[in-house]
Amino acid sequence: MAKKRLLIYAHYYIPDTASTGQILRELAEGMLDQFDITVICVVPSYLGTIEDKYKTKKYYKEKINGVKVLRIRVPEFSKANKKSRIKNIISYFFGAMSATFKVGKQDYVFSISQPPILGGLLGVWGKWVKHAKYIYNIQDFNPEQTLAVGYTKNKLITDAMMWFDKFSCKRSDLIITVGRDLVETVQNRFKGKKVPKTVMINNWIDENEIYPLDENNENVLAFKKKYSLDGKFVIMYSGNIGLYYDLENLIKVVEKIKPGTKTADGREVVFAFVGAGSVLDKLVLYVKQHHIDNVTFIPYQDKANLIYSLNAGDVHWCVNAKGIKGVSCPSKAYGIMAASKPILGVLESESEVRCLIEDTHGGLCCEPGEYDKVEENIHWFIDNAGNSELKAMGARGRENLEKNLTRNVSVRKYAEEILKL
Repeated sequence: MAKKRLLIYAHYYIPDTASTGQILRELAEGMLDQFDITVICVVPSYLGTIEDKYKTKKYYKEKINGVKVLRIRVPEFSKANKKSRIKNIISYFFGAMSATFKVGKQDYVFSISQPPILGGLLGVWGKWVKHAKYIYNIQDFNPEQTLAVGYTKNKLITDAMMWFDKFSCKRSDLIITVGRDLVETVQNRFKGKKVPKTVMINNWIDENEIYPLDENNENVLAFKKKYSLDGKFVIMYSGNIGLYYDLENLIKVVEKIKPGTKTADGREVVFAFVGAGSVLDKLVLYVKQHHIDNVTFIPYQDKANLIYSLNAGDVHWCVNAKGIKGVSCPSKAYGIMAASKPILGVLESESEVRCLIEDTHGGLCCEPGEYDKVEENIHWFIDNAGNSELKAMGARGRENLEKNLTRNVSVRKYAEEILKL
């Protein structure tokens, strides 16, 4: 029997390092036995720059690990410049609309809530053009996310965003979202009215790609040496250094842990921030101006090296700004659990990832904005460094991940839900 055809709209796709791009790659490749899959995405450009080989044509066709990929050329941009960012996103939106005519008949159209609002509208467009069933995968809710961090306070804009995203939800045949608290958000949006069919499937990590390594692993040691982390107790933040994490305030908490502070087992405490994003420059400037000598900034790591950088941390931050509960789900938690590391959580009660951490006793959590409690939790990790409880926290997280949060478990659920339509 011929496979059903599935079209995926993805703002970013491999080799781009965006977490949604990585998830969509693993989802697409994991469903190839049941679907013939085409992805419409931008040319590699997550960090703003574009290689010369992607600057000459409007479209580029590729095949990556069995997935057909149609790439759209977009202008370069700066993450710190709102206008250039918006221009880049709009180019993707209109480019993807016209690229829809280039991919033939489709049975299903799948879009993701990135970029905000436009990702959903692309799915509606694809459903209409292809007469296909539409699956809307909501990783982040907007305008709720925009409002939570005060990115815009223009009520006209946020009301319009809400109208358009509810329109995308209503036109979908299925909404798949990534947390228990996000399912509630769908229900709250349609209070008293017909709620679109919604299921929850956790994001995941490929547990065979990220796993615990011995502390004497030569690649982990090489990473630590390269960034002067060797012999130190590393409290690590790894991922997007962007708007939704309250990092500008958390760096002030870090400042209270003075350079030269030592753990119970005699190691010097350092804070490592691995990644890039719109807030990075502000953090770098703050650290420089305030002479916070126990903070180090490390660039994005290739996916192949992520296992070594995650294993180089003794404790990992998993944080969100206030108001993000029910709106977004920090996927970085899955990588931390996969590496069997304890989590320093700054997350709202009853948010999906905080539930996962608390259910497994995989770390310490407090509410966003409880800066005294954040500091207290940091001190707890410093005072207990080297004891068995830290290892046990990480091990419990890994054990739960292997049971419930693997790539195969989640991908199988996606395929089953889509084929039910």
